[in-house]
Amino acid sequence: MALDPAFVGRCFPVAGTYQVAREKIREFADAIGDDDEIYRDTNVARTRGYSDVIAPPTFAIIPVLRAQQALVCDPELGLDYQRMVHGNQSFTHHRPIRAGDELVATLHIDGIRTMGGNDMLTLRCEITDSAGDPVTTGRSVLVVRRSDAECAR
Repeated sequence: MALDPAFVGRCFPVAGTYQVAREKIREFADAIGDDDEIYRDTNVARTRGYSDVIAPPTFAIIPVLRAQQALVCDPELGLDYQRMVHGNQSFTHHRPIRAGDELVATLHIDGIRTMGGNDMLTLRCEITDSAGDPVTTGRSVLVVRRSDAECAR
Protein backbone atom coordinates (compact mmCIF):
# COMPACT_ATOMS: atom_id res chain seq x y z
CA MET A 1 0.00 0.00 0.00
CA ALA A 2 1.48 3.33 -1.06
CA LEU A 3 1.88 6.10 1.48
CA ASP A 4 -0.81 8.77 1.34
CA PRO A 5 0.75 11.91 -0.23
CA ALA A 6 -1.93 14.03 1.43
CA PHE A 7 0.20 13.76 4.59
CA VAL A 8 2.84 16.14 3.18
CA GLY A 9 2.76 19.31 5.27
CA ARG A 10 1.33 17.67 8.37
CA CYS A 11 3.02 17.94 11.72
CA PHE A 12 2.92 15.66 14.74
CA PRO A 13 3.73 17.42 18.00
CA VAL A 14 4.99 15.08 20.70
CA ALA A 15 2.95 15.03 23.89
CA GLY A 16 5.13 16.14 26.77
CA THR A 17 8.82 16.85 27.03
CA TYR A 18 11.98 14.77 27.17
CA GLN A 19 14.05 15.52 30.27
CA VAL A 20 17.77 15.21 29.48
CA ALA A 21 19.55 13.64 32.44
CA ARG A 22 23.30 13.41 33.03
CA GLU A 23 23.04 9.64 33.38
CA LYS A 24 21.27 9.30 30.01
CA ILE A 25 24.01 11.35 28.36
CA ARG A 26 26.70 9.15 29.96
CA GLU A 27 24.88 5.96 28.92
CA PHE A 28 24.55 7.22 25.34
CA ALA A 29 28.24 8.20 25.18
CA ASP A 30 29.15 4.75 26.50
CA ALA A 31 26.88 3.08 23.94
CA ILE A 32 28.56 4.87 21.02
CA GLY A 33 32.04 4.36 22.47
CA ASP A 34 32.87 8.05 22.98
CA ASP A 35 35.00 8.52 26.10
CA ASP A 36 35.18 12.35 26.01
CA GLU A 37 34.75 13.55 29.59
CA ILE A 38 32.62 16.50 28.42
CA TYR A 39 29.75 13.97 28.35
CA ARG A 40 30.38 12.82 31.93
CA ASP A 41 32.10 15.44 34.08
CA THR A 42 30.48 18.79 34.88
CA ASN A 43 33.85 20.37 35.72
CA VAL A 44 35.29 19.38 32.34
CA ALA A 45 32.20 20.80 30.62
CA ARG A 46 32.54 24.06 32.56
CA THR A 47 36.21 24.44 31.66
CA ARG A 48 35.14 24.13 28.01
CA GLY A 49 32.51 26.86 28.39
CA TYR A 50 29.31 24.91 29.11
CA SER A 51 27.07 25.17 32.15
CA ASP A 52 26.75 21.38 32.48
CA VAL A 53 27.67 18.21 30.63
CA ILE A 54 26.59 18.21 27.00
CA ALA A 55 25.31 15.33 24.91
CA PRO A 56 27.06 13.79 21.92
CA PRO A 57 25.66 15.26 18.68
CA THR A 58 23.80 12.06 17.77
CA PHE A 59 21.97 12.04 21.14
CA ALA A 60 19.30 14.05 19.31
CA ILE A 61 18.11 10.78 17.77
CA ILE A 62 16.29 10.03 21.04
CA PRO A 63 13.68 12.83 20.79
CA VAL A 64 13.59 12.36 16.99
CA LEU A 65 12.60 8.71 17.32
CA ARG A 66 10.06 9.56 20.02
CA ALA A 67 8.50 12.10 17.65
CA GLN A 68 8.49 9.62 14.76
CA GLN A 69 6.54 7.13 16.86
CA ALA A 70 3.33 9.16 16.43
CA LEU A 71 3.75 9.01 12.67
CA VAL A 72 4.61 5.31 12.56
CA CYS A 73 1.50 4.51 14.61
CA ASP A 74 -0.89 6.57 12.44
CA PRO A 75 -2.97 4.00 10.52
CA GLU A 76 -4.17 6.56 7.95
CA LEU A 77 -0.67 7.08 6.55
CA GLY A 78 -0.38 3.45 5.49
CA LEU A 79 3.18 2.93 6.70
CA ASP A 80 4.05 -0.75 7.22
CA TYR A 81 6.72 -0.58 9.92
CA GLN A 82 7.95 -4.08 9.06
CA ARG A 83 8.87 -2.88 5.56
CA MET A 84 10.56 0.35 6.69
CA VAL A 85 14.28 1.06 6.77
CA HIS A 86 16.11 4.19 7.79
CA GLY A 87 17.53 5.74 4.62
CA ASN A 88 19.26 8.85 5.92
CA GLN A 89 19.65 10.97 9.06
CA SER A 90 21.23 14.36 9.65
CA PHE A 91 21.24 16.97 12.40
CA THR A 92 21.68 20.72 12.40
CA HIS A 93 22.52 21.80 15.93
CA HIS A 94 21.56 25.32 16.95
CA ARG A 95 23.22 24.72 20.32
CA PRO A 96 24.42 21.64 22.21
CA ILE A 97 21.93 19.51 24.10
CA ARG A 98 22.86 19.68 27.77
CA ALA A 99 21.89 17.99 31.00
CA GLY A 100 18.76 19.56 32.46
CA ASP A 101 17.21 20.45 29.10
CA GLU A 102 13.51 19.76 28.66
CA LEU A 103 13.18 19.07 24.97
CA VAL A 104 10.04 19.36 22.88
CA ALA A 105 10.01 17.72 19.45
CA THR A 106 7.63 18.45 16.58
CA LEU A 107 7.73 16.21 13.53
CA HIS A 108 6.96 17.58 10.06
CA ILE A 109 6.34 15.55 6.91
CA ASP A 110 8.21 17.44 4.20
CA GLY A 111 7.81 14.95 1.38
CA ILE A 112 6.48 11.64 0.15
CA ARG A 113 7.60 10.26 -3.19
CA THR A 114 7.99 6.96 -4.95
CA MET A 115 11.39 5.93 -6.22
CA GLY A 116 12.45 2.53 -7.53
CA GLY A 117 9.18 1.01 -6.37
CA ASN A 118 9.70 2.24 -2.81
CA ASP A 119 8.06 5.06 -0.91
CA MET A 120 10.45 7.70 0.40
CA LEU A 121 9.24 9.68 3.40
CA THR A 122 11.17 12.89 4.13
CA LEU A 123 10.80 14.10 7.72
CA ARG A 124 12.00 17.11 9.68
CA CYS A 125 11.97 17.16 13.46
CA GLU A 126 12.28 20.54 15.16
CA ILE A 127 13.60 20.17 18.69
CA THR A 128 13.24 23.12 21.04
CA ASP A 129 13.81 23.68 24.72
CA SER A 130 10.97 24.36 27.15
CA ALA A 131 11.21 28.10 26.36
CA GLY A 132 10.64 27.35 22.66
CA ASP A 133 14.20 28.20 21.63
CA PRO A 134 15.64 26.04 18.83
CA VAL A 135 18.08 23.31 19.86
CA THR A 136 18.36 20.88 16.93
CA THR A 137 16.73 20.16 13.58
CA GLY A 138 16.79 16.50 12.63
CA ARG A 139 16.15 15.42 9.05
CA SER A 140 15.30 11.82 8.18
CA VAL A 141 14.48 9.83 5.11
CA LEU A 142 12.53 6.65 5.74
CA VAL A 143 12.25 4.09 2.96
CA VAL A 144 9.18 1.88 2.90
CA ARG A 145 9.79 -1.11 0.69
CA ARG A 146 6.75 -2.22 -1.23
CA SER A 147 5.75 -5.84 -1.28
CA ASP A 148 6.49 -7.94 -4.35
CA ALA A 149 2.75 -7.99 -5.14
CA GLU A 150 2.56 -4.20 -5.09
CA CYS A 151 5.64 -3.84 -7.31
CA ALA A 152 4.10 -6.21 -9.87
CA ARG A 153 1.06 -3.97 -10.33
